[in-house]
Amino acid sequence: MKTAWIVGGLVVGLLLFGIIYPCLAPAGQLSATAEYSVLQPIRHGALTIFPVVAAGDSHDTRQFITLDEGLRSGEVVISETGSASPLVRPRHNEEVWQEGRRGGAQVNALVLVNNSKRPLILLAGEIVTGGKQDRIIGKDRLVPAESDPIDLSVFCVEPGRWVGTSGNFRMTPAMVQPSVRAKAMSDKDQQKVWNEVGSARTAMANGLSPRASETVEVTSSYAGVVQNEEVQRKLDAVAAPVEHEYQSLIRQLKDQNAVGVVVAVNGEIVWADIFASSDLLAKYWPKLVRSYAAEAVTSQGKHAEIDQKAAQQFLNLMEGRRQVVENEPGLFRHTETTGDSFRVFELTSLLPKTGFDLHIAKIAD
Repeated sequence: MKTAWIVGGLVVGLLLFGIIYPCLAPAGQLSATAEYSVLQPIRHGALTIFPVVAAGDSHDTRQFITLDEGLRSGEVVISETGSASPLVRPRHNEEVWQEGRRGGAQVNALVLVNNSKRPLILLAGEIVTGGKQDRIIGKDRLVPAESDPIDLSVFCVEPGRWVGTSGNFRMTPAMVQPSVRAKAMSDKDQQKVWNEVGSARTAMANGLSPRASETVEVTSSYAGVVQNEEVQRKLDAVAAPVEHEYQSLIRQLKDQNAVGVVVAVNGEIVWADIFASSDLLAKYWPKLVRSYAAEAVTSQGKHAEIDQKAAQQFLNLMEGRRQVVENEPGLFRHTETTGDSFRVFELTSLLPKTGFDLHIAKIAD
């Protein structure tokens, strides 16, 4: 009997320790990964895309709005921290609002208001253009419906300009390539983001006509570079065939619940993006595939092939040495897991009737 009490006490103690100090325990296998399967790859040049399907039922993500949808409809408003539009209601968060007005515009801070009746998903690497510089979202997060003004952590992707081009930020149907996203998400270092943007801009200029090459080299805006007519043709040459083949494959496998991709460039796996539903993936897919194409276009190395087994192993390996968890109770949880030669970022919705991962990004370090 005494032994039973001791064992029971140890079990209770361990459970309490896990509840009180969850981040001290080694990161465990993400439960969702056991439900994911990697399909045969789609290849074009240096780029290889492995579609990923989920074994279980797709989650209902219709209640969420994306940044593109919000900016297009005007329901989401983004402004410089020190020059927020008076049309944006301050409501409850008056202290943040007034501090932003006093402080002046800042490179790594913007104010966002979600006026829609749906929660807003923000993904790291999404580009917002306008203001004194173009920026990218620094990390995945969820913004509540009809929100107060929120300080938005961003990184500049337009070094050298600090003059306003427009009072309002607008939708740019683009996302920075994985190497730039990684500097924002993993390193969280503005200078490294700028350095990676500079490298990408130089690499994109290779092979262009002299006039286009000169234009790209002097353009400070990453968004401006990828929207250059010749650069677009260069990216489309890679992205369009992959996008067409992917859509054709998914139509054939529509019952298999496609939710993401594993991405390889020159035979090396670099990234994975997994979503809660096929519908959510479809919304992000057009700009995601072009971001992967940009990575392929700007990467150096010999074309090599990688097999389905390696992609599945990359997706399955989620155990890490360290976990950092950020919670906004009742709204979302953001988890960063650091492992050997990789990092995993999970955005989990904590809204009523959810409790599932909206997005998982895995980076190969």
